[in-house]
Amino acid sequence: MQIITTHKNTDFDALASVVAASMLYPEATPVLPKTLNPNVKQFLSIHKDIFTFSEPEEIDLERIRSLIIVDVNCWSRLDRFHKLKDQSGIEILLWDHHGLEGDISSNVQHVEPMGANTTLMVRELKNRHIQLSPIQATLLLAGIYEDTGNLMFPSSKAEDAFAAGYLLENRADLSVIGSFLRPAYGEKQKNILFEMLKNADRMRINGYSVSINKLKLEGHVDSLAVVVRMYREIMNVDAAFGIFSDEEKGRCIVIGRSAIDGLNMGLIMKGLGGGGHPGAGSAMLKSVNPDAVEMMIVDLIQGNQQASVQISDLMSFPVFSISPNTTMEEAAKILREKGCTGLPVIENGRLVGMISRRDFKKIKSAGRLKAPVKAYMSTNVVTIEPGKSPMQAARLMVKYDVGRLPVVENDRVIGIITRSDTMMYFYDLLPD
Repeated sequence: MQIITTHKNTDFDALASVVAASMLYPEATPVLPKTLNPNVKQFLSIHKDIFTFSEPEEIDLERIRSLIIVDVNCWSRLDRFHKLKDQSGIEILLWDHHGLEGDISSNVQHVEPMGANTTLMVRELKNRHIQLSPIQATLLLAGIYEDTGNLMFPSSKAEDAFAAGYLLENRADLSVIGSFLRPAYGEKQKNILFEMLKNADRMRINGYSVSINKLKLEGHVDSLAVVVRMYREIMNVDAAFGIFSDEEKGRCIVIGRSAIDGLNMGLIMKGLGGGGHPGAGSAMLKSVNPDAVEMMIVDLIQGNQQASVQISDLMSFPVFSISPNTTMEEAAKILREKGCTGLPVIENGRLVGMISRRDFKKIKSAGRLKAPVKAYMSTNVVTIEPGKSPMQAARLMVKYDVGRLPVVENDRVIGIITRSDTMMYFYDLLPD
C-alpha cells in the first residue's frame, strides 16, 4: 500500500501538493490529516465530489510499504503516520520546499528551497506532460499564491512565478482563488487585533525592528495568522510575533511573520519546535510560560556563535558546583564572582539540586543567608544527555522555563549548557 500525506493544519500549499502527488503517483492513496486550515476546509466542503481523500484512521499502518510525504520534513507534524518513523522496510519519498534540515530520512528526495512546495510538483507535472483540468490548475495556483503571498513574500522564486503562469495557461480561475484565499476576519479576529494594538511595543534586536505580543485566549479562534500579519503591517516592523496562551488547554500558540530576508521565520520557529517559511512560521508549545517563550524568541534572534550538532560540543566544562551544605551567603558570593545565574549542587559526585538567583527571593530575612543551600535549592532538576541535540535542549528550556541544563552521563554531571549556548547553534543555521 502506498500513501500520500502532509502536515497537520493543512494549508492550500499542502493540499495542492497532495493532489499533485496523486497525479504523479496514481496508484497511491491520498490521506489528509484531521486538522485543516479553515479556508481549506471550506474549499473541500464545496469540492468534495471532485477531490476525495482518506482519513488517517482508515489506513492500516502495517500494510504501508511506501509513504509519500509532501510539504513537510518533520515526523511530529504528521497525523498518525509519525508512528512509522522507526519502522523498517518502508520506502519514503519526500517532497519539501522549506530548505530546513528535518528528521525524515527518505529513499527519494525532491527537496529544494522554493516559495511554494506546489511549484516543485508543477515542474514535475509539466515535465511528464500530465494534463491539468481547470479546477486542478486552480487548486495548484492557490497553493502557490498562498505560500508566496501572491508572489510578494521574500521567499518567492522566479520559478514560482513561471509555475503560476503555466497554471494560468491551463485555465486556473483567479476569481475562485480570490474567494478562498481571502482570509477570514470577523469579530473575534478584530477584537484580538485591537487588544494586541493596545499593548503593542517595539524593540530593536540585532538592528531589526521587532514586536512581540503576548495575549491570553479564551476558546478557539481561527485565522490568528491573519491577525499577526495585519498586526505586523500596522506596527510597520520587520517582524512580529503573537504568543497566544490558552490556560485551559495548557498551551501556547506562537505565530510569526517577517517581511525581510534577514529574519528567517521558519528557522526561528524551528527553534521552538515548529516550522514554516522565511516569511511565516508557527509553533505549538505545551505547559510553557509565555514570558519564557518571548525570551527564547529574543535569544534566537540575538544568538551569534558557531553551529554544533550535539550538546557535548556546546556545553561548558568542567562544571563549577557547590555542596548542599554551602551557605546561601557563600553561594551568592560565588554567583557574583563567576558571573553566572545558577549552579548545580553536587553531593558525593551526584547531582542533588540546582541553586539560582531566583531562589534568593525565598529568603525573607538577612539571617537566613546563613542557612544551607539545600534548604532553598530546586531538587527537581531538568537534565540532558551529551548526545542530545541543541534543539532538544531549547525545547526543554522553554517547557520548564529554565536557563541552564546540567549535562549528565552515567549519573555524573559532565557539563552544563545555557540558553544562550543553544541560541548560538540556531543562529548559525541562518543563511548568509
